[in-house]
Amino acid sequence: MNWAAFTSAEPDLAKTVEERFGAFTHHVLATLRKDGSPRTTGLEVRFLHGELWLGMMPDSFKALDLRRDPRFALQANPGEGQSMGGGDVRIAGRAVEVEDGDAKGAYVTEVEPPEPFHLFRTELTEVVRTSVEDEKYLVLQIWKPGQPLRTIKRA
Repeated sequence: MNWAAFTSAEPDLAKTVEERFGAFTHHVLATLRKDGSPRTTGLEVRFLHGELWLGMMPDSFKALDLRRDPRFALQANPGEGQSMGGGDVRIAGRAVEVEDGDAKGAYVTEVEPPEPFHLFRTELTEVVRTSVEDEKYLVLQIWKPGQPLRTIKRA
């Protein structure tokens, strides 16, 4: 399921997630190394044309990781201090490398990345938002494809 399908299924959560990622330029991407251990690296993301895009420098470790094993987790930059305005958001899924010239060209036109570069579109497996309500409750919103949005409140 791509970003457009998620947005259609859960427009309010999708808007919140996009706002959180839009608040800062750099975020944290987790991939899997050859030996299966986690690797975290900084990354810029784009929401364009109904897709969540991950662009990377040529032959970067994160790009090589995703070519080998497409599973990823993406954490929005929480910002300075302890407020985490808008909550903490995370996206998990699979990254599919885009080699189609037209799709990559459209991305280049909008983003103007340094070339050459790797470009991945995402297939979502989970979107999670964690926030605080009334300074009392920890609220988790959990979405997975084909399932209704779950909300869990903890005191």
